[in-house]
Order: sequence, then C-alpha cells, then structure tokens
Amino acid sequence: MTELVLYTVADRVARITLNRPDKRNALNLALRREFVDRLHEAERDDEVTVVLIDGAGPSFSAGYDLGDAKQGHKPQGWVDSEHFDTWSDQFARSVFRDWMTIWDLQKPVVAQVHGYCVAGGAELMSMCDIVFVADDAVLGYPAMRMQATPDAPFFPWKMSMAQAKYLQLTGNSVTGREAARLGWVAKSFPAEELEEQVQRELRPLAQVDPAMLSMNKMSLNHAYEQMGMRTHLGGAWQLHQLSARYRPRSGEFKAVSQRDGIKAATEMRDGAFRREGFVP
Repeated sequence: MTELVLYTVADRVARITLNRPDKRNALNLALRREFVDRLHEAERDDEVTVVLIDGAGPSFSAGYDLGDAKQGHKPQGWVDSEHFDTWSDQFARSVFRDWMTIWDLQKPVVAQVHGYCVAGGAELMSMCDIVFVADDAVLGYPAMRMQATPDAPFFPWKMSMAQAKYLQLTGNSVTGREAARLGWVAKSFPAEELEEQVQRELRPLAQVDPAMLSMNKMSLNHAYEQMGMRTHLGGAWQLHQLSARYRPRSGEFKAVSQRDGIKAATEMRDGAFRREGFVP
C-alpha cells in the first residue's frame, strides 16, 4: 500500500509530505490521522527543530475528500449518538481538532505550497506558522459560493478585513504571488526556485534553540487567542452546519452533481465568475 504521508528527518527538519498525488492530495480521514500522528512524532523528537509540510505531485492539496462520508467512514473523535448526529457537525469539529494540532504544536510548522491549494488544503496551509508558496500556486475556497462556510474560517485572522471579506464573499482564488502581497502567506518564489528558497529559509531557522522557538510561537499564539481566534474557529461548525444542511437551497450543488455530474455542478457554482476571468 502507498503511504498516505511520507516522513523524513534531515538537518533538524522533519518533512511531512501529503502523498496522494493521483488525487491532488485530497484530505481523506486516513491521511489526516496519519498526518496528525506524524506531527506528534516530530514534536517528540529532540533531533527535530522545525516541521515542514509539503505535497507530492502537481498540487499541495485540492481540499477534503468527501468520499469518506459516502463510505460511512467517520472522523476520529466522532460522537456517534442520536443526540448529536443530526445537528452538531462532527466533521467540522474534527477539522478544528486536527488543524489546531498544528497551532498547539510546540515546534514551528512551515508549509511549502505549490499547484492548487484550495478549500481544506487552504485551511491546513493557513494554520501553519509560516507559509512559503510558488508564485503560480492557486489559493482559494470556491466551495463557499454554494456548499458551506469554511470548517476553519481563517480569513479574518490571516489578512485585512477588506481582503478577508472579498475572498470569503466571492470565493475567488489568488495566485501565490498575490497571496504574499495580501499578507496571507509569508513569501512567494518562482515555482522552479521554491524548494531551494525554502531550504535557504529553513537552514538557519533550524539552528535556533527549539525552546526559544517554542516560546516565541506561544507568545504570538497567546496574542491571537486573547483576540478570540480559538473561540472563533472552535464555534465555526455552527454556521458550517447551518449553511450546509439547513440553508434554503443548501442541497442544490449535491443534487446537480448527482444528477448531471460534478462538472455541471461546478459550472453552476463557478460559471459566472469564470466568465469574468476570476476562475483560473
């Protein structure tokens, strides 16, 4: 069987690679569980100072693999109960638990992003401490146009109010270069230089005292938590559930997809934006 996550350690950097290249690293539950386990492994290893996340194949991640739900698979931590199943959005709650592992990890987590990084992939990326992207990467959350609000609504915490509202209301995507200009990510580089430039950034960072890095990370995290970030993200499942299941027309995308195919549903969702040149 192919490993869903590759894990290597070199020069004090633990590299965790999403490894479903044939699926553009779509985040199924098995991959997420293995990913979280590798994060904890890196945290326990005293030979690791920094954790690097990247993706195999042509893209970082195309988002959540919703095929798990169709097969009856449930996220780790799911409370299977008649009291909660219909309203408490166990999937979105599981997303919050998984991605907050990155936030709470005592070591800095760096993302190296290329190709498509959308929807759940953008959530994973945005919870990392530092993000470097390829200039031509595509970052966005088009599912917000029809399907649901984000499981982890990072937009107001990663950029200005003007840009957060623009991107979340439109569902538009931006290039890596534009994302750096907006402050969504730290830096962008030409795609052919991405690996080299990220390694250049990591070599000196990995030599810093791990305890010092941890304290600086906690200092920053505490500031955002005092502003309400954890509370905001932790309560996101409520609007996610309302928008996905109880909003008028909430089942339209799914119905069209089942009747006419995913391409037809995507065209219904994105067509108006594509005709104006906002869909890559």
